[in-house]
Amino acid sequence: MGERQRRVVVTGMGMVTPMGHSVKENWENILACKSGIGPLTKFDIPNFPVKIAGEVKDFHPEEFIDKKEIKKMDPFIQFAVVAADEAVRHSGLQVDDSNREEIGVIIGSGQGGITVIEQNTLKAYGGQANRISPFFIPSAIINLASGQVAIRYKVLGPSYGVVSACSTGVHAIADGYFTILRGDA
Repeated sequence: MGERQRRVVVTGMGMVTPMGHSVKENWENILACKSGIGPLTKFDIPNFPVKIAGEVKDFHPEEFIDKKEIKKMDPFIQFAVVAADEAVRHSGLQVDDSNREEIGVIIGSGQGGITVIEQNTLKAYGGQANRISPFFIPSAIINLASGQVAIRYKVLGPSYGVVSACSTGVHAIADGYFTILRGDA
C-alpha cells in the first residue's frame, strides 16, 4: 500500500479589497449586492474614456503597520501585510522557534508596486532623479509582499511572489498547496 498523501487545508483567510478590509466586511458587502467598482478617485485621467475602477478606499495602514515601515511599502504590500495579519489571526497559528522554519509565504500580485513606480518615474522625468526613494525597487517588486509578511512573522520557509495575470491568486494558492504537499513548508 502506498504512503498516505499529506492533507492540505486552508485554516485562515484575510482580505483587503475594494469590497472591504476584512473577510467579514467583504462577505457582508457581497451578500448586500454592493460593488467595489466606482468612480476613479486616486488620480485624474482626463484623456481616458473609462473613469471607473476597483479602488481600496478608506485604508489607513498606520492602524496596522508601524509608520516607519509604511514608507518602505507600496500600498499593495500594505494590503498584503494587513490581509496576512487577518489570516494568521483567523487560523490561530502561533509562530515560534518550533515552527518558523516550516512556515512560508507565497503571495500573488498581478502588477506590483504601481503607485511607487508612478511616483518615482514622475520624479525621474521631472528632473528630480536625486529624490527617488532608496526604497523604490524594494517597494515595487512583487516578491516583497511575501517578503514583508515573512519578515513581520519571522518565518523562514519558502517566501516568494507569483505573477500570472488573472490567475495569479489561484496560482499562489496552488503553489502553497504543492509546497505543503512536498513537505517544504
